[in-house]
Amino acid sequence: MVSREHKKAGLNEKLQLLRSITNSHALDKASIIADASKYIEELKRKVEILNEDITATQSSSSQDPSPMVTVENLQKGFLINVYLERSSSDLLVSILEAFEELGLNVLEARVSCAEKFRLEAVGAQGEEAGEIMDAQVVRQAVLQAIRRGRGNSDQD
Repeated sequence: MVSREHKKAGLNEKLQLLRSITNSHALDKASIIADASKYIEELKRKVEILNEDITATQSSSSQDPSPMVTVENLQKGFLINVYLERSSSDLLVSILEAFEELGLNVLEARVSCAEKFRLEAVGAQGEEAGEIMDAQVVRQAVLQAIRRGRGNSDQD
């Protein structure tokens, strides 16, 4: 009997973990699993989009390939990913200035500015901002900041 109860408790613990990972609000097992399945399908779709973006970036024959910038809506902000083949000294500053101009507060960020430039940031719209911002607006502002950052580094 103890092992059966132990297995049941373990299963319930794993279901609660699955529920929290997938941001499910379901209470019954079947709904939790259905939500997890939808979550996995969404992740697969995002991976496909990123792979397509990477393939498009790699197949670009230009000397200075265009940057890969993705912006995803989160509940209270945006997940911003930036990848460039080449880094420059002013790139990060330029992007952070764009965030400031938009009224985005950087809540969390990971940056690598070595040979290649990588940025993953979570930004939330500041309280003082009037209207709700669109992910496309953020993406365009980041692309403009990249162009500014590249232009400044060419003058160094």
